[in-house]
Amino acid sequence: MESPVRQIADLIRQNDDFLVSAHVNPDGDAIGSTAALGWIFQQLGKRFTLYNVSELPHSLDWVQLPAPLTNELPSPLPAWTFVIDCGALARVGEPLMAALDTAHTVNIDHHLSNPGFGALNWVDIAYPAVGAMIGELAEELGLELSGPLGEAVYLAVATDTGFFTYGSTKPETLELTAKLYRQGIKPGVINPKIINQWTPQRLNLLSQVLSTLSMHLDGEMGLVVADLETQRRTGTNADDCDGLVNFVRSLRGVRVSAILREDEPDYWKFSLRSNGSDDIQGVAALLGGGGHKNAAGGNISGPLDTATRILVDSVAQVLGKKD
Repeated sequence: MESPVRQIADLIRQNDDFLVSAHVNPDGDAIGSTAALGWIFQQLGKRFTLYNVSELPHSLDWVQLPAPLTNELPSPLPAWTFVIDCGALARVGEPLMAALDTAHTVNIDHHLSNPGFGALNWVDIAYPAVGAMIGELAEELGLELSGPLGEAVYLAVATDTGFFTYGSTKPETLELTAKLYRQGIKPGVINPKIINQWTPQRLNLLSQVLSTLSMHLDGEMGLVVADLETQRRTGTNADDCDGLVNFVRSLRGVRVSAILREDEPDYWKFSLRSNGSDDIQGVAALLGGGGHKNAAGGNISGPLDTATRILVDSVAQVLGKKD
């Protein structure tokens, strides 16, 4: 049977007019993969639209895009839609989910929870980022991973591996990165673009969120909270909360770090991080969420004390601990 990457490459060669969409509230992998796929289409002379129901995050507004990222769906939809980095179809947002023809959908993803909702599905949890898959697709199509295409692939891989510190980092990940460096990516230039995107407001948010730290499960779980009032008081929003959970992860003895971010009154987005063999995707699955072995998330409804207890109990169940 022909490999998925070759099938997708053939589909691109034989067709024109594509829509690209990643998940709502896009992160570095989602934006990097979207940009990289767009650069592939541009280099091949294809018509394409880059879409996301959310706006481009301020922290990623420096990314070179081959076309504007729109939050308005074209009508009618292009001939083929590429859904990338979405563990479930609902992650594209309601407008595209309602309009999508799955018989003309290509699904490229690396989440364990992905059910394979496309006509062509390339879902492989062995990849550290969807950007690495897009990089492989580019090479299958005879393109070099240089210039904005290479930068987009690097952004995706670097951010989704925690700059090559997560357990998803494999020899192949570092070999891909070395290839990107050889083809012109300069870490001293691109890394500051990715990392140095903080504002004074976000730094204030960090200090207040860290002050909420609570320890659970004999010190093996650390939890912080970013409620709506704290976000309002600091002049920040949900985007500014991204990555704050990693500060808790750096505590000695912590196996699971967590943040509860209030998106609406009594509606919490939880993000989890772990190290090594601690599989927190199982925690997210218990609560209807998803993700990866060492990075996962989902949503919980209820007052803060209820959400905290639900989350801690779920982590305890997976780790075999008692709080």
